[in-house]
Amino acid sequence: MKIKDLIDANLFTVLNQGKDVEQEITKPFCCDLLSICMSKTPKGAAWVTVMGNINTLAVLSLTDASCIILAENAVFDEPALEKAKSEGITVFRTELPVFESALAVYNLRND
Repeated sequence: MKIKDLIDANLFTVLNQGKDVEQEITKPFCCDLLSICMSKTPKGAAWVTVMGNINTLAVLSLTDASCIILAENAVFDEPALEKAKSEGITVFRTELPVFESALAVYNLRND
């Protein structure tokens, strides 16, 4: 499954469509502790978190994650959203809890 497939599925609101929507999503990854994310995020993961700040984008740039899904109505502030746009990072938002968001990605990926 690619990022464009997740966009097309309309499971989540797209806050920013990144520059590489052909990037493969390998699995969902749930974590809110940024130091853990830096070392444990699997390559190609759709990172599900409630951490809606610019540090989240910095961590994503250090990993090989494919996109960010802000769960539980978490939001980026304006500087973070502008940074996501300038860096070409795909960011989604949903009211679903973290687990249910990850499960939705998992189910779509494995159908």
